[in-house]
Amino acid sequence: MCCMGKCARLVGLILLPTAFISMIANLLLFFPDGKQLDNGQISIHVWLMGGLIGGGIFMLCPSSSAIRAGGKGCCGTGCCGNRCRMLNSVFCSGFGLVGSIYCIGVASAGLADGPKCRVDGIWKYPFEEEASSNYIANQTLWSICEYPKNAVMWHVVLFFILLAMGLIQAVLCGIQVVNGALGCLCGDCRDSKDDDGGL
Repeated sequence: MCCMGKCARLVGLILLPTAFISMIANLLLFFPDGKQLDNGQISIHVWLMGGLIGGGIFMLCPSSSAIRAGGKGCCGTGCCGNRCRMLNSVFCSGFGLVGSIYCIGVASAGLADGPKCRVDGIWKYPFEEEASSNYIANQTLWSICEYPKNAVMWHVVLFFILLAMGLIQAVLCGIQVVNGALGCLCGDCRDSKDDDGGL
């Protein structure tokens, strides 16, 4: 039987690096093509900080809570303590689910509208105005951005990373909500002699 405590710990250990990846990806979006730009030249989707807040800071709570739910005791040792931790992880994972949905929404909007770059001396969203917004597949359109030169690739790659991290986080938080609820109701399946080693 799959242990609910071990499952919670595994979920938490996967969520933690996704949070840091999301934060790093969002911070890199502030420097398109490695260039430092003025505040008004950075895309609004970057300023919404879907990766830094939603996929990053919001995810630290459920990841640490899930890791702790995989440990022994909380309000004490034994069954009662484990159930307390599992209940806490349910609420924290619900909080994380909100953050992951925010990250997914911002990343999707960022990919749909495209990057903000200089075109004919004007800073704008050139692909937002295009009738065919399939700029991601048509790389010949990417040269429309004069500066930063590789702004489109930078934008697309990092927002795809945020989208992927957000989707992974949403699935894991959903799993932990169910796992935590079952763990709270049924208790952890591990014997009291089990140690905390490994998962």
